Amino acid sequence: MKKLFAAAFAAALIAGMGTSAFAASCPKDMKAIDAALAGNPALSATQMSQVKELRAKGEAEHQAKNHKASVEALHKAMEMLGISK
Repeated sequence: MKKLFAAAFAAALIAGMGTSAFAASCPKDMKAIDAALAGNPALSATQMSQVKELRAKGEAEHQAKNHKASVEALHKAMEMLGISK
């Protein structure tokens, strides 16, 4: 029983650490996107619209504490802007 409890505790701890790691990277990724957008990147109007939508979605997901979805959206925007992750 003690081993089962220890394994469950360890799994919960690891899962919690992963969420906080995502949470910490969201603001950093948003700042990188904002900086790139301020530099007037060479994107088509369609691409620019997509990047801005992904940036907004990433922020909304971050505020909703859905950090995995936030990071996914922000990383798509970063990829379109040529920003390394």
